[in-house]
This record gives sequence, C-alpha cells and structure tokens, in this order.
Amino acid sequence: MAIWKDSSPAKKDAPATPEPTVLREAPPVAELAPAPALAPTPVASPRPAPDTKESLIAADLSIEGKIEGAGHVRIAGRFKGDVNVQGDLTIEKGAVLTGGVRARRVIVAGELEGNIEAAAQVELQASGAVIGDIHAGSLTVASGSRMRGNAEFGWQDKGAGRGGEARTQTESGTAS
Repeated sequence: MAIWKDSSPAKKDAPATPEPTVLREAPPVAELAPAPALAPTPVASPRPAPDTKESLIAADLSIEGKIEGAGHVRIAGRFKGDVNVQGDLTIEKGAVLTGGVRARRVIVAGELEGNIEAAAQVELQASGAVIGDIHAGSLTVASGSRMRGNAEFGWQDKGAGRGGEARTQTESGTAS
C-alpha cells in the first residue's frame, strides 16, 4: 500500500533528457605582469676566506724553524722557533712551543717557553703554561694555569705610562 498517490503515469523506457548546457563567454583576462626576477642566491665558495685558513703541526711532528704568514696556526706537536702570524696561534694541550710569538690572538693550552709580543688577546687555559713575558691588549688566565714571567696588558700604546703599567709577575699560578 502506498502512502502517496502518484498522479503521473510511470514511463520506464523513456530516456532521461539532460538539461542543455549553456556556454557563456568568460570575461577577458587581464594581462598578467611578468613575475619579478629573483636575485640569485649566493653559493658557498669552495675555498675559505683568507683569514680562516689554518695550518696545523700535528701531534706526532717535531719541527724546528720559523713560521710567518697571514693565516691561523695550530700547534699540536713540538715546534722550536719564532712564530709571526697576523691570525691566531693556538697551542694545543700537550704541545710545546719554544720561541717568540707575535700573533693577533694567542691561546695557550700546552706549553710555551718564550715571549708573547703585541698580541691583541692572550688566553691562558687551565692546562697551559708560559715561561716568558706577555705583552697583550687583554689577558685571560684560567684557574690552574701556570706562568713564570711578566705580564703587561691593557695598554694601547706600548710606550705610554711606563711608570704605572699593569705589571704582574707570576710563578706557579699565583700573582704577586
């Protein structure tokens, strides 16, 4: 029994006619402006900048001579002679340098027997030992480090203030 009454006769064989599709003309597309050119991304240089080059004297080497240059020097072995570089000098723990040093920055974690002249910064680490004088713009001394010699630091002009310089003579890590 049907709940509703269909008043139209059923046509089972009649195909359904689809609604006709009406095509409408699209509005004209405004001409697109060309995309701005992207700046090329910088590519890493295959070689490092001149001030980042570093020379290494390995732990199993013992060399006698003279080092001069513009780069950085790292000593992990033994070197006897003067070192004069415009970059940084690092004396690794266990390394021994016997000679004078001129560098922008000097880090001593090993042993240095000689004077440090005209360095902007000297860092004496806990395992480091210096037997000689230090003349630097600034000096950082870690607890446990050892020094026997004079330290002069904080003076911009080496000739100025000879009467009231900050001089410290140390031995076995104690300042007097």
